[in-house]
Amino acid sequence: MSDGSMTIGAAIAPAGATKRTVQAHGSRRTYSAYALVTPAAVLMLIMLLGPLAGVIALSFTDYQLGAPHFSWIGLSNYQDLFADKVFWTALRNTLAYVVIVVPGAVIAGLAIALLIQSGTSLRSLYRTIYFLPVMATLIAMAVVWEFMLHPQFGLVNGMLRGAGLPAFSWLQDRSTALYALCAIGIWQAVGFNMVLFLAGLVSIPKQLYEAAEIDGASSGWARFRLVTWPMLGPVTTFVVVISGIRSFQVFDTVHVLTKGGPSKSTEVLIHTMYTEGFEFFRSGYAAAITVVFLVFVLLLTLIKSRLADRGVHYT
Repeated sequence: MSDGSMTIGAAIAPAGATKRTVQAHGSRRTYSAYALVTPAAVLMLIMLLGPLAGVIALSFTDYQLGAPHFSWIGLSNYQDLFADKVFWTALRNTLAYVVIVVPGAVIAGLAIALLIQSGTSLRSLYRTIYFLPVMATLIAMAVVWEFMLHPQFGLVNGMLRGAGLPAFSWLQDRSTALYALCAIGIWQAVGFNMVLFLAGLVSIPKQLYEAAEIDGASSGWARFRLVTWPMLGPVTTFVVVISGIRSFQVFDTVHVLTKGGPSKSTEVLIHTMYTEGFEFFRSGYAAAITVVFLVFVLLLTLIKSRLADRGVHYT
């Protein structure tokens, strides 16, 4: 009896000791993981969440840049914001800019990527040429565009006159200023979208095109419709959302070329925020504009996340 009890006890003891060893090892791994994550979490708190919380808090105050004191005013900045015609004009112009630039940049980027991918030579040269606007400083490029769109000696009007067409004051006319900025935005975004689409095109298996051709998809349009476009679904979603976020952030070209004019026809949200915060020194009001802008960007990010989670499945 005693020998059996000792045998059972000896068998249980190592099992219990092993369990405690596994638990201790798991605890050490957990502590190690937290220790590795802590620096990144602290950095994110300082660089991202901290300033964001500060902007949100500032939007509920009447703080002016350089003022020694401020007071809490609740939702007054938001009430003034939603009653301000300039804000609604800036929001309308921003949305119009996004609606024009995003489809234009996505379609042009996809078309150029398809042309480069279907070519047999000089692919690297074409990729470099179309990607140059992305690498260039946008402010410097905006100055170049200002000369190109000059009503008297600009290259664009010179080409129109040479073709027998009327010239325009592209940046000085209310009816054309926003469209001119949209054209510059498309030109600047095409190269980035092209690279993303090229990455998606390279990842499409060649066997799918061969199978489609066997099934009767002999034309290029049929292969694009049945194979290329469905397989580019995730890439297209990413490109559309990223292009939308970048379009909402338009500021450089507006500030350099038009300053929001003529007659607020090119005023956009970030330029309004800059003007209120650093020219009129209404920091609390500018913070309220920033919060509204961040809400739009957050909505686009959530849409991207929902669409990306769905994925694309083929049978």
